Amino acid sequence: MVYSWASDPVHNRLYDPMSQELYRQLPAIEKWLSSATGVALSAEFSPHEVATIMRGHLTALREMLRDGLAELPAFDSPAYAAVLRSELLQARLPSLRRVINATGIIIHTNLGRAPLAEEAIAAIDAVARGYSNLELDFVTGQRGHRNEHVESLLQRLTGAEAALVVNNCAAAVVLAIDTLARDRDVVISRGELVEIGGSFRIPDIIAKSGARMVEVGTTNKTRLSDYDDAISGDTRLLLAVHPSNYRVVGFSGKPSLAELAQLAHRKNLVAMQDLGSGACLSVDAIAAVAEQTVQEALAADIDLVTFSGDKLLGGPQAGIIVGKSELIAAMKKNPMLRMLRIDKLSLAALTATLRLYFPPYDPLERVPVLRMIAEPKDSIERRAQDLLAELKKIAGVDGTLVDDVGYAGGGSLPMAALPTTALHLTVAGLTAGELAQKLRAMDLAVIGRVVNDRFAVDPRTVSAADCEQLIVAFRKVAE
Repeated sequence: MVYSWASDPVHNRLYDPMSQELYRQLPAIEKWLSSATGVALSAEFSPHEVATIMRGHLTALREMLRDGLAELPAFDSPAYAAVLRSELLQARLPSLRRVINATGIIIHTNLGRAPLAEEAIAAIDAVARGYSNLELDFVTGQRGHRNEHVESLLQRLTGAEAALVVNNCAAAVVLAIDTLARDRDVVISRGELVEIGGSFRIPDIIAKSGARMVEVGTTNKTRLSDYDDAISGDTRLLLAVHPSNYRVVGFSGKPSLAELAQLAHRKNLVAMQDLGSGACLSVDAIAAVAEQTVQEALAADIDLVTFSGDKLLGGPQAGIIVGKSELIAAMKKNPMLRMLRIDKLSLAALTATLRLYFPPYDPLERVPVLRMIAEPKDSIERRAQDLLAELKKIAGVDGTLVDDVGYAGGGSLPMAALPTTALHLTVAGLTAGELAQKLRAMDLAVIGRVVNDRFAVDPRTVSAADCEQLIVAFRKVAE
């Protein structure tokens, strides 16, 4: 086939006299900046900001002309200036900002996981405003270690001999395996080769730790004898991984932690568990599911337990390692610790969160994650009724109350549905998808779910203050 320029519609538009005239009408950036609109916007923002936005507009207009655009905007009109100003204000918004979580998923990974307690926020503020004794020993006046601020609290809370904190749970696993099993074998059940989010997988983490992974058993059944048969002179560690974001049910089974620990100790090996969710008090009564705690793992004589600070513990992102003192001491000497260490703001928040687990505090009241998990359905229903009544006062907004379920989320309490009362809302003239997009575009974005062409709001994850802001957002969308 012979290609003909004459038959190319894009080519024809490029050489169409009308199209060429419109191209010539596109203003040069520098010249436009000296126009009345350009000068006014540059005075309010900056010439660089205005030029960046305008350059993007001109690029888009050139593309649209190639696609057949027949008319250009009036570049010096008040309407066009208003469009530019809106985009300039939007560009100044911080990329990372607070949102209202109306999804009913409490530990929402995409939304930053655990919201912090007021005490944790105050601790961050106090440390951030000036200097701190992050690595200073007040008694000796010499350099101290940042881990000392949190180790004794973790010892008291979990009953562990020692503790160490790094920047996240994956880092905790890497540090432990690198320290204890580099160039050695780590034995793990095939049923526990989990992906822990963001495409990070346990096999990859073990490989990055410098150890060799030895798989045993099957997806649904692993026996103690499978571990025993796999142990060789190169084996250093038996690793158990808590399936915190899924459940294997039906024809399944695996050894207890106590059995795994006993086997490891008979063979002079280390027994380690990556617990992930990090429950440090029983949530059985409030979540209707038996979730293993850190204390239970240590009581089974597991040598090391790793878990997250920002899941069921309810604190900031952190990787926590608790267990036998000689193993923790070895990890403290690992040069890798420096690149994995926790920062001062997260450390301040973690310390403050841990203190809420001791009298006179009640963590079910003071730690937001636990408070939201524990809130009874009738309390949520009352808040839903009040919220719906206020929203219906806005012209064009309608909705109903629906029995629904929420979830802990974030790799915690899988399959543990939390009964709730949700609002299914509509705004006249908008589809549910359009409404969701407009709410995401707010300065204080509202993130909910779309269910059966309704925008669903679960008050379990919406605080009283956020309810007021949510009403403001709907009022703006409905205007």
